[in-house]
Amino acid sequence: MKTSKFKWLKNSRSVLPRGEWFVEFFTPGELHAHRALETLEHSSTAFQEATLIRTHTFGKVLVIDGETQSSQYDEAFYHESLVYPALLAHPRARRALILGGGEGATARDILNDRGIELVVMADIDYNILRFAKKHLESWHKGAFDDPRLRLLAQDAKKIVENTATKFDLIYSDLPSPIEGGPAFGLYTVEFYRRMKRVLADDGIFTIQAGPGTPLQFELHPAVFNTLKKVFKFVGSYTAFIPSYDMPWTFLYCTDAPALAPRRLKAAALDRAASYKLKRPLKYSDGLTITGAFVLPKYYRDRIKASRAVITEARPMFFSTSRH
Repeated sequence: MKTSKFKWLKNSRSVLPRGEWFVEFFTPGELHAHRALETLEHSSTAFQEATLIRTHTFGKVLVIDGETQSSQYDEAFYHESLVYPALLAHPRARRALILGGGEGATARDILNDRGIELVVMADIDYNILRFAKKHLESWHKGAFDDPRLRLLAQDAKKIVENTATKFDLIYSDLPSPIEGGPAFGLYTVEFYRRMKRVLADDGIFTIQAGPGTPLQFELHPAVFNTLKKVFKFVGSYTAFIPSYDMPWTFLYCTDAPALAPRRLKAAALDRAASYKLKRPLKYSDGLTITGAFVLPKYYRDRIKASRAVITEARPMFFSTSRH
């Protein structure tokens, strides 16, 4: 039977309506496309290429090295998921370190905590930081001008190796470990062991850990196994990000038994939010956070079956837009 008889089946020449489209191929047979109404800004640096486009559905979308980084419409889904499980679980966080985080939205959410006294943000690309401060105000909401923020335009590895400060919270908001990119060396067991030395004894480390779709579920189990070599308690959790067209995964790591992922309670997180936070949240609350740690059996089985550990000698390279 010829497939052309079905109107809902399109050939490659007619699949997209007129206009310009930002297309990401997740597999040879799967794509996600944003209709791009205009290009607003572009920055090409020694480390990466950033473009800000206006799309039909998601408003402004930041594209880094051909991948959707975040969108104006749903960036809070990602950034609140990264920041608030640890921020609300920790009883007295005062100092936080961000590895990467160029848009400024991760800093924005950490600085939402009244008790935070210092946030150090280390991003290797000065031009991306300048780009973000100027063009991504709806992301950072002025966080770059907060006196509690110390902004370092340098490799995050250097702050980990050289600082004498102990941090209550550390967040890895780095791009994918693309071969030849600036971040792949910060996904190794050697780096995490060095990083742990600047984390307080009851501190929490949180990392964005790649796609949560079955079609691209390689990075997360490898990062999970790598961090299990370093921390006593490692918990996987997810959030669906509409502009990514897939769930995204995170890992929450600590050595403190009282702060272990299984000890998180929705009511306690909500109480913490009520007295800690200066503004209400768009995406997260206690039930959202605790529910995010309940992974389907398929993913738990994939993590359990994986033996991959990322090292300096055996790095892992990964990109969502690989086809």
